[in-house]
Amino acid sequence: MRQLGPLRFEHDPESSLTRTMFVSALAIAAAFLVAGLIFWAYGVDPLRAYRVILVDTLADPRALPEIFVPAIPLLLAGIGLLLAFRAQFYNIGAEGQLLAGTIAATWIAVFTSTPGPLMLPMMFITGFLAGALWGLLPSLLKLRLNVNEVITTLMMNYIALYAVSWLVTGPWKGPSVRGFAYTDTFPDSAWLPYLPGTRIHWPTLLLGIALAILVAFLLNRTRFGFEIRVQGHSPEAARYAGINPLRTTLLVMLISGGFAGLAGVGEVAGIHHKLLDPSQVSLGYGYVAIIAAWLARGNPLAVIVTAVFFGLIYSSGDVMQVSLQMPARVTDVFNGLILFFLIGSERLLHYRVRWMPAATNQTVPATLPEEQAASGRERWKS
Repeated sequence: MRQLGPLRFEHDPESSLTRTMFVSALAIAAAFLVAGLIFWAYGVDPLRAYRVILVDTLADPRALPEIFVPAIPLLLAGIGLLLAFRAQFYNIGAEGQLLAGTIAATWIAVFTSTPGPLMLPMMFITGFLAGALWGLLPSLLKLRLNVNEVITTLMMNYIALYAVSWLVTGPWKGPSVRGFAYTDTFPDSAWLPYLPGTRIHWPTLLLGIALAILVAFLLNRTRFGFEIRVQGHSPEAARYAGINPLRTTLLVMLISGGFAGLAGVGEVAGIHHKLLDPSQVSLGYGYVAIIAAWLARGNPLAVIVTAVFFGLIYSSGDVMQVSLQMPARVTDVFNGLILFFLIGSERLLHYRVRWMPAATNQTVPATLPEEQAASGRERWKS
């Protein structure tokens, strides 16, 4: 327990839903406040900038559906990352796992003779497997050699990035392409359908929502979910309970990497219809999905909300670039600040704050020394 003026901070290991939502909202508000100072230093009125973010994005019927375009890969990758975080495996490699999914899907679409009705299912299956296998090596290094998974998953992002760059500028470059780095366009059977008048590839959106519900059920209603929660809370208690950490971590990372691979399939089959340079295929979705998963605070269904929230930030970045002539990467400012304040506010989740006025926040002894001595003599006599 700590006292700061009239405020008393009492440690509470169990964080309530209300406190979690309040602390997360406070962190986001602080991020927007600091971002406003950056806008002001850049010469842009912060209130005007936020009006552009909210009004020009949400009120424009053409801009509103664009929120869900980046929200789809954030949703798929974020659910997988949340599952890994619940097992205390800090997977920072969703970006590389996503790119691995794009490679596998492109191989199926361009370089195999898969029949048309089986094209999309095979792309999703191979994309899932590619992302899962890309996440398998860091988990084995962690379990067998105790290599830090943050470093290995992060470094494998760059391997995937340069692999995609090599493919689109080398062996997979389209024969008809001149001066650009990308493959031939996918056949029509490898294109995901859109909602009318939008770029929302609805099968992948429905898949993301279904997986969020499935993971919520897995965590709360199955033995495997119980093992994940116990291992995430205390690895020592998990071993004492007979839970195999090798099996649990490997399965979690296969699922986590596979979900990111599905996000990669959605990008090439639903948006680009070809494999391009990695900076064009993914706008840092694997990294932003980390923030979306962290903001969800362990709740898979909350990832649906956080993914849409960051989809709004991505879409508003495009609007701000046009309306305010700000850099295209202005969204990175938001994302970085939100992650910074979320991590900084983590300790607040485990403290209750009580208002203790000056008249009542002083500890008064229950008895004076003389009274204590007299009470002791009376007990001795009795």
